[in-house]
Order: sequence, then structure tokens, then C-alpha cells
Amino acid sequence: MEEIQQAVRLMEANRTDEALKTLQSYLPEADEEERFTIAELYIQWGMLEEAKMILKELSQRYPKENELKIMLSEIHIDLEEDEEAIELLNQFGPEDEDYLPSLMQLADLYQSQGLFEVAEQKLLAAKEAAPNEAVIDFALGELSFSNGEYNKSIPFYENARSREPVIGDIEVAARLAEAYAATGDFEQSLAHFQKVEEENADVKFRYGFVAFQANRTDIAIKVWEDLVERDPYYQSVYPLLAQAYESEGMIEEAYQMAQSGLAKDEFNKELYHLAGTLAHRQGKKEEAYQSMKEAVSLDPGYKEAILFLIENYKTDEDYEAVIDLLEHLLDLGEADPNYHWELAKAYETEEQYSEAINHYEVAYNSFKEDSVFLKEYGYFLVEEGRMGEAVRIFREYMKIEPTDSDIEDFVHRLENREEDIT
Repeated sequence: MEEIQQAVRLMEANRTDEALKTLQSYLPEADEEERFTIAELYIQWGMLEEAKMILKELSQRYPKENELKIMLSEIHIDLEEDEEAIELLNQFGPEDEDYLPSLMQLADLYQSQGLFEVAEQKLLAAKEAAPNEAVIDFALGELSFSNGEYNKSIPFYENARSREPVIGDIEVAARLAEAYAATGDFEQSLAHFQKVEEENADVKFRYGFVAFQANRTDIAIKVWEDLVERDPYYQSVYPLLAQAYESEGMIEEAYQMAQSGLAKDEFNKELYHLAGTLAHRQGKKEEAYQSMKEAVSLDPGYKEAILFLIENYKTDEDYEAVIDLLEHLLDLGEADPNYHWELAKAYETEEQYSEAINHYEVAYNSFKEDSVFLKEYGYFLVEEGRMGEAVRIFREYMKIEPTDSDIEDFVHRLENREEDIT
């Protein structure tokens, strides 16, 4: 044992190579107890392959030593050698002390392989052997929940919670709350969320989310306000709390919450969009524009923010801003036929007709079956004196809208005018 102790001292002194050489040199002459100790050290030091070799040899000599099988199975699992672990764990019978742990471990392995029915069989066998073990009911609940069988999971969770409210640092009430929420029973879900004692940020977030879904905005706001106070860097809560305020007509509070969120996460395009929308609702035009521009700068493909800017620039009759925005997006490679249509109209309004016709022609390739576009394009061509092209476009329009007698009459007048000219 002196050599083993020396290896431990060397490892504690960060002399790793010397420690390992000492053990490797001593291993051939070590007795079985010492070899087992060396295997434990290897496991402790993360040398699983080396530990596995020793434990395999010992297990062959002592096939009835279940502790060796358990240790080996755990190494196999850590090394992602599931089949080897399953083979070992299936050797345990009801008479063995480690029968229940082996069934639980097997269930985990089968579940990870997608063999859910086999996993459930192992857990039900464990429950038959130990019907009052809360951890088994909890495992059955987890398995059902992961399979989307939420109603089926609830009785298992209820049984587990009646015996042990907390299993493996997880409050079973939180699981029940999620299961009831998944079935649409928000009242029961909220009741169970209220029973959760641990101040867990994720659980509080979900509590607020379920309350918001259930139209209990008062609860959602209270829970999320508490979450922000306890964990100001829980970034996911800010947009939702802002939306909760907005739904209650608390627009200024919603705007301030969005701004607080941006102070913690300056790269959140959705939060910029929300802040811009809220600023707009309060008449804060410049703040709204700035927020939306920030959103677009983060993601030039963010259509919601782009549409906001276009529509509001048009309301302000700031067609130069429309042109600057859309030309910039096209330069960035954001190809969208709607941008060409909007640019055509903006250039037309600014009396830059050559630019307008270029963008109308590009947009036409995508909107040749859109009656609104064709009608608009036709009138533009008339204004430009391109009567023959206008007639062709209006004819295409009339195939889509054959009952538009006004356009039909207009086209006849254009055709007659063309004949008079010729």
C-alpha cells in the first residue's frame, strides 16, 4: 500500500506523470484489494479506460461481486458504451441488493436509445418490487412527460410528491405544474406553482408564463417583477413582462421595462422592435425610429422592423428615407420583390422616374399576377407616356379582374388614342 499512498501524495503535489508511473509499475504485483483501490483512484482521476481494465479482470475472478458490476456499468455509461452497460445491468435479479438501482439505470439507458416501452417496463418492474419508492414514481412521471403523455405523468408525480416533495433537488410540485399546464389545466398548474418553495429563476419564469397564457396577467406581472428584482440578468423575462404591462394598458411601464431589458441585452432585435412599438404608441417618434433602426442593423432581414419603418416614413411623407433604407438593404443582399415595388413608388413620388421604372420592371417579374401591382404599374406607364406598354399591363390586369369596367373603358380610350395618333 505504500506505493499507492506515494502515488496519491504525488498527485496531490501535481506531479501527475510520476504518480501514474508509480501506480503502473506497482500494478503487476498488487494484490486484489490493492488493485481495486487503484481502480478507484483511476476513476477519481478520470482515467476510465485504465479503471475498466482492472475492474473487468476482477469481475471475471469474482462474478458474484455485484459492486464490481455496478462500477463497471457506470464506467461503460460514462464512456457511452451503452450496450456493454446494459449487458451487465441485466445480470441483476430480484434477489440482488442492487436490483432496483440496476432497473433504474437500465430505464435511463433504454430511454436514451429511444426504447421508451422497454424503459417503462423496467420502471414498472421496479415499482412492483418497491411500490412505495417515490423515486420510481417520479421516474415514471418523467418518462411519460418526456413522451408527451402529460395526463399519464400526473398520477405518478402525485404519488411521488405525497411521499417526497423534493427528489434529486427537483421540487415535484414544479413538475406537476408543468404537466397540468401541458394538458391545458392552467388553474391546477398555477395552484402547484404556488406550492414551489425554492426560489428557482427558471421555475418562476415558467410560473409567470403559464399565468400569462391563462390570462392571469396580475399573477404574471407579480411573479416576473419578483424575478427581475432577484435576477436582473434573466434576460428572457424582460420582453414578456413588457408585453404583460402593455396588455394591462401600462404603456409607459412596458416601455421602461423594454429599455431595462436592452440595458442587459443590447443585441436583442425583438426587444428593440418592442421598444420601438411602445415608443410609437406614446408618440415618441424619434425614439421609435431609433429602436427600429437598431433592430434592422442587428438583422437586415428583420421584416417586422423594416415594415414599421417603411409605413411610418410614408405616413411622414419622407420618401427619401424610404429610398435610403431600401437601397441600403438591397446593397446588403436583402433581395425582396416588395422592396423594389416600394422603391418604385417612392421614386415616383420623388419624381425620379427613370429609377422608378427600373424598380417597377424588376418588381413585375414577381407581381405579374398581382392585380393591385398591375393596376398601379399600368397607371405609372400612362403617366410616362408609354401607352403601348400600359395597355399590355392593363390587359394582364383584366385577365385577373375581368369585371373592372372602369379599366376596360380606360383601355379602350387608350387604344383609340393610339389609333388616332397612328
